[in-house]
Amino acid sequence: MSYYTRTSENGISHLTMTRSEKMNALNHESLQELKRHLQAIEESNDSIVILSGEGKGFCAGGDVSIMEDIGSEHSFQHVMDDIEDVMTQIYLMPKLVISAVHGPAVGLGLSLALSTDYVLAHEDAKLSMNFIGMGLVPDGGGHFWLQERLGTHKAKTFAWEGKSLNGKEAFQEGLVDAHTEGDVQQEAMRIAQKWQARPLQAMIGTKQVYHRNNLHKLNKIMQEERLWQHDLRYTADHKEAVRAFMEKRQPIFKGE
Repeated sequence: MSYYTRTSENGISHLTMTRSEKMNALNHESLQELKRHLQAIEESNDSIVILSGEGKGFCAGGDVSIMEDIGSEHSFQHVMDDIEDVMTQIYLMPKLVISAVHGPAVGLGLSLALSTDYVLAHEDAKLSMNFIGMGLVPDGGGHFWLQERLGTHKAKTFAWEGKSLNGKEAFQEGLVDAHTEGDVQQEAMRIAQKWQARPLQAMIGTKQVYHRNNLHKLNKIMQEERLWQHDLRYTADHKEAVRAFMEKRQPIFKGE
């Protein structure tokens, strides 16, 4: 079973998440497949990548099955390895990556979108780093992406509140680079074609200068996210959040 489609058109790679029945939520298998697609794209001659989601949303974050998969220490570390590998692949890819976001981009799905070089959101998109609702901290480099785009104080409050922004609000806050009321994939294609008429290799060079010099910070943040996520799985608040999710009710947190 494949969770993605990958095509190439005039120097532009299109990578689309196709698990639409699950709002493109990421599980262990889809993360591993994503790594393989990113590697193939990196080895291609294309210079621009458009990442998008099929169906009603970009990506609803980590699948419920991930919570079940990480019950053991080995599984937890393996899943976190895959998540961090994906984020690093995108961050260091010697190409320009555009995420075309529509519908929900939540939790790990938002981290995925923000790991790209340029985030285009539909005006009605719903962007949220709602790990707090599960008694967890952002992962997938979420702290790094938020700090880069919002600054430390706004990044903290955005993570703490777990609030949702539509595409226009996210643009006004500086969380995304552009918003559109039209089709996000078509608009992303228009941006990619515009870039192709510019000194594209110079743009990629600027990306590499910044990203390679910030790689140590990204890796350190992801290591700390992993440690916090590991310990928070055993808190009373996280266990209550999981129970509430399964029982389709609001959790009752006690700060424990």
